[in-house]
Amino acid sequence: MKLPNLDAAHISETKMTDYLLSPTHRVGKGKARFFSTFGFSIQEWKHLAQALLRHAAEHDVTYTEDTPFGKRYIIEGKIHTPVGRMPWIRAVWFIDSGQEMPRFVTAYPLKKKEDNHD
Repeated sequence: MKLPNLDAAHISETKMTDYLLSPTHRVGKGKARFFSTFGFSIQEWKHLAQALLRHAAEHDVTYTEDTPFGKRYIIEGKIHTPVGRMPWIRAVWFIDSGQEMPRFVTAYPLKKKEDNHD
């Protein structure tokens, strides 16, 4: 199963620049280090947003979870990067109750049995 309504998916600039790519965010700075290793940057945050949308289009949902607020979707697989390497990541998307638009929540490195940095 693919992420429902991918064509309507939303990734906010704030989520990218103030969290996922922020070298100073309490939780996000480790993720920022990871993504910067593969050529992503705050200045070009849209490149990561586009790569995450492509990631969702290329990989099936690996897990879903119903919550009191909506449904969480987990997608695992390799992501295309500016430097040409394709590390494994886990991306989390959410569709709020009564809504149809998926919104991006987070992404982080995922260790797989295969080489994580092909």
